[in-house]
Amino acid sequence: MTRNPDQNSQVSGEEANGVARDPALEGDLNRGGDAPDELSERLGKAEAEAAEMRDAWMRAKAETENVRKQGQNDVAKAHKFAIERFAQELLTVKDALELTLATPAATIDTLKDGVELTLKNLQAAFAKANIAEIDPLNARYDPHRHQAMTMLESDQPPGTVVQVFQKGYLLNDRVLRPALVAVAKARDDAGSAPPD
Repeated sequence: MTRNPDQNSQVSGEEANGVARDPALEGDLNRGGDAPDELSERLGKAEAEAAEMRDAWMRAKAETENVRKQGQNDVAKAHKFAIERFAQELLTVKDALELTLATPAATIDTLKDGVELTLKNLQAAFAKANIAEIDPLNARYDPHRHQAMTMLESDQPPGTVVQVFQKGYLLNDRVLRPALVAVAKARDDAGSAPPD
């Protein structure tokens, strides 16, 4: 078994370069004239596929950018016009006030009726906007919804709201303004007892 010296040098040269040959490709190269045409056809297909993939990627990137810009515009419009519905409801309140003030020869009773109508319109506007009143009289003090202004001695249990100075308001269960309150504390009976 003799080895072909040319084959040995070819193998050792490939091994030295770290390149392994593809037998199918070597067959194409050994066939002669058809190989360059087939390789250029494969190359053309690969280039066409790469161009198609790049085009699809560019379209997806542009679409993503358009969606992002549209989202930013929607958020900006939502911030700008968020109170539009509430503002429309307040227009009826303003109209009622103007009508009350424009009444010629208004008496105390007509002014009172006008103010009551205005208050009803305002309460309806608040209800539509989910603005709720916090009126915690005789309820347990809640530091998340109430602001204690003072403590008063009372017969009620300590920590109970015994006086409301100003009502609070919630917007969708979020405090717009806490209620200003006075909270009950235990009576100091020790100081009022007569000494022995």
